[in-house]
Amino acid sequence: MDNSKKVAGLAGIVSVLWMGLTAAVAANQKRLLFNPLGSRREVLKPYSTGHRTRPIVVRSKDGTRLSGWLMTPPVAGPHPGVIYFGGRSEEVSWVARDAGKLFPGMAVLAVNYRGYGDSHGDPAEAHFVEDGRMLFDWLSERHHVDPKRIAVVGRSLGSGVAVQVAMEREANAIVLITPYDSILAIAKRKFRTLPVEYVLRHKFESVKYAHQLKAPTYVLRAAFDDVVPHSHTDLLVQKLGTLHADEIVPDSDHMNIPYLEATQQRIASFLASRFSQPGQPLV
Repeated sequence: MDNSKKVAGLAGIVSVLWMGLTAAVAANQKRLLFNPLGSRREVLKPYSTGHRTRPIVVRSKDGTRLSGWLMTPPVAGPHPGVIYFGGRSEEVSWVARDAGKLFPGMAVLAVNYRGYGDSHGDPAEAHFVEDGRMLFDWLSERHHVDPKRIAVVGRSLGSGVAVQVAMEREANAIVLITPYDSILAIAKRKFRTLPVEYVLRHKFESVKYAHQLKAPTYVLRAAFDDVVPHSHTDLLVQKLGTLHADEIVPDSDHMNIPYLEATQQRIASFLASRFSQPGQPLV
C-alpha cells in the first residue's frame, strides 16, 4: 500500500472517530451538563435554626411538580426575599440547613430543578429559566415578602439561571458564585476539536445578557477553580451592567465555596446592606 492510501485510510479512521465522539457528546449532553444524581438529598431533615422551615410543592406553567423549601423569619413581615439557584448535580436541601447564616432575616426559597431531588421533569436550560421566573413571581406574591426587595443567588450552573431571571424581573440584588461567561464557551474549551456550538442545546450564555442587568451584582470566585477558570469569569464581569464587587474567597474551590463561613458571611453582609432601608430595618 502506498503512502497516499495509508494517509487516506488514517484520515478516514480519524473522521469516523471524530464523528463518533461528536455524536456521543450530543447524545449525552444532559448527563454531562446537569447530572442530577437521582433524588438523593444532601440533608436528610432540612431545617434552619433562624427560620420557620417548611417543604413546599409548586407547579410550573406546564404543570411539572417542583419540590423545595420555603424559609421565613419567625417574626412578622414583610421581609426581603432570596431565591437560590443551585449548581450542576446540586440538590438544594443544604440551603435550608445553612439559611440562618446565609440569609438572616430574609425569606428564602430554594427549589430543586426539574429532575433534581423530588422535583419531576427533565433538566433543560429553557425549563430552568422559565421555572425561575415563575418562582420569582411566586415568592413576590407571598404576603410576608416585600416584592421590591427580592434577590437572586446563583451558584455555578445556577449563575446562568440567575442572570436570565434577573434580566426579566426586577431583582433588588444579584449574587453570582463561581459564574461563567457561557457554558458553550467552557464546552468549546474542553472539547476543542469538536463542533460543540452545533450540538450543544443548553448554552447558558450569560455574557450575552449581563449588560442588561440593572441590580448591583456581587461576584464570588473560588481561589482554586478547575471547573470555571477565572478567565471565563473575567469575560462575564467585563459585561455586567452594575458590578458591586468581584472577590475571591480564600481557601475555596469550586465545590466547597458555598459552604464556607467566609462565603456565607460575605453574602449575608452584602444582602443586608442592599435590603436595609430607612424605617425598614432588617430583622
